Amino acid sequence: MSAEVSRPRGVGRPPRLSLEAIIVAAERLLVAEGPEKLSMRRLAAELGSTPMALYHHVRDKDELLVRVLESQARAMPRPTLPTEPRDRLVAASVLLYELLAERPWIVEVLTGDDLIGPSALWIVEVMVGAAADCGLAEDEAFYVYRTIWFYIVGDLIIRITGGRRRARTGAVHQDGVVAGLTADDHPRLVSLAGRWAELNARDTHRRALAAIVDGLLPNR
Repeated sequence: MSAEVSRPRGVGRPPRLSLEAIIVAAERLLVAEGPEKLSMRRLAAELGSTPMALYHHVRDKDELLVRVLESQARAMPRPTLPTEPRDRLVAASVLLYELLAERPWIVEVLTGDDLIGPSALWIVEVMVGAAADCGLAEDEAFYVYRTIWFYIVGDLIIRITGGRRRARTGAVHQDGVVAGLTADDHPRLVSLAGRWAELNARDTHRRALAAIVDGLLPNR
């Protein structure tokens, strides 16, 4: 979506911007280049405007990121989840993982553990509520959510950064290290060396999340 322009502008005159146009352009840059490359100057250039014009709509980069996160959160689906609390917690955890896996730039923004779009908190409410419905006190229910959250972010960050490194270098350093091990010192790893890359590439998040939930809930 392009920025709103009321009439042809004169030479050197910046376009009239809407907040919606700024959010759309910022999201486009985040998807293409990641949050580290996003700056108000870069965004202004993308919009054919000036950084000062952006500051009429957002206070700084953090507010801009929150606005984009909120826009994304409002657009994400909210499917019907299972009634049984354990199954609901697993389903919500898997949904959160897969929504973030489709939007890796969001994971990088959220690793600061500070910025968040308020509309995304519904899934946190579901997860904490499901854990509480399994018989946990509120503090313990929140601990369950946080443990699951750390797994999701950690797994996705490893996949994101590993994918970028492979795309950049065309090789995986770890694979070469494992291939050079000897059976005298690392017999188990040597037996797995031929399948190391394939095993690392397996998508096991559903199984892992179910196991984490079952390990954290009482009477499991």
